[in-house]
Amino acid sequence: MNANVESPSSSAADIIKWIAVVAILIIMVVANNMYGESSPLIRAIVFVVAVSACLGIASQTEKGRTFIAFAKESRTEVRRVKWPTRTEATQTTYIVGAATAATAVFLWLIDAILLQVVGVVTGLGL
Repeated sequence: MNANVESPSSSAADIIKWIAVVAILIIMVVANNMYGESSPLIRAIVFVVAVSACLGIASQTEKGRTFIAFAKESRTEVRRVKWPTRTEATQTTYIVGAATAATAVFLWLIDAILLQVVGVVTGLGL
């Protein structure tokens, strides 16, 4: 992964692009409320187009390019991971389930014992 240090200031063009992205999203929310009675299919298509435009605009900013580079590097890392086999995953699931059940029983026993102790100490006979 890259260890780039972010610059504290963004360029004016990036700020304008982010304002455009936020404006488009706000317009979409307002339009969706105003045209709530129109066809859901048309509203969904317009929403997808607007979100695609927002992603396109955002990807042209410095932070957008940084995010895309990070996503590509993450994808490369995920490909390098040695994923467990189905048998290993199943066995691990059983072990986690058994440990959870044992912990639950232990905590239940502790709770029951403490309830009896408090009942005896306070004389309430809980």
